[in-house]
Amino acid sequence: MRALAAEFIGTFALVTATCGSALFSAPSGGGLIGVSIAIGLSVLMMAYAVGHISGGHFNPAVTLGLVAGGRFDAAKAPGYIVAQVAGGIAAAAIFAVILGGYTGGGKVEFNTFAAISNNYGEPGGFNALAAFLMEVVITALFLIVIMGATSDNAPAGFAPLAIGVALMVLHLVSIPVTNASLNPARSTAPAIFAGGMAIGGLILLIGWAFALYYHLCNGIRHLFWDAGVGLELGPARASGMLVVLAAVALTVVSAVVAFAA
Repeated sequence: MRALAAEFIGTFALVTATCGSALFSAPSGGGLIGVSIAIGLSVLMMAYAVGHISGGHFNPAVTLGLVAGGRFDAAKAPGYIVAQVAGGIAAAAIFAVILGGYTGGGKVEFNTFAAISNNYGEPGGFNALAAFLMEVVITALFLIVIMGATSDNAPAGFAPLAIGVALMVLHLVSIPVTNASLNPARSTAPAIFAGGMAIGGLILLIGWAFALYYHLCNGIRHLFWDAGVGLELGPARASGMLVVLAAVALTVVSAVVAFAA
């Protein structure tokens, strides 16, 4: 139960940083740099604060990826995911009340939940293919950092720093395109209060993220860590390559289905 509470609190803090910075700070001059820093540092601070209790996932895709990578017990995953999504929704609900309390008339026009949700295909934005490619790239890079930083061979105690910095960098890259998914709990929370197209974008982007995390983590584990650092093509590395190729094929099929719909 302590681990679930830690995941709830950690995700609550992450979505608090996301909503607070994106709704209020960004239009007040913070911009996407301020949002990216807030999100990266929120994961860093909560990983050190409660990570020793739960492992500091704060992200259903991370939990699923660690299961696929053999780093986490699959039986515990459903409870973690529920706690993470609940923590995110709780934080977004509080900010919905705060945003609703704005009396207006100020010099700054604050953002809405629709504006900070994951999106694609809107006028002045990017189409579904661009969103797909962006999420593939940032998800793959993020999971490589996570799998590498939490490896037994990695320097002890630096995983939260590497993951927080990676999250900051990847948000800087992807916010202009998709508003950066990467985390189904973070994406679900504002989408619930935005409704409409935000829900459609949420389903599409989360579907890709889960497929990529699960299959690519499994493949990358075999390709790099289980197979060692040599260049020989042994059974572990060969199976890793096959799983990575299968993950790419799965995401392409997902994209075709989405575009056809």
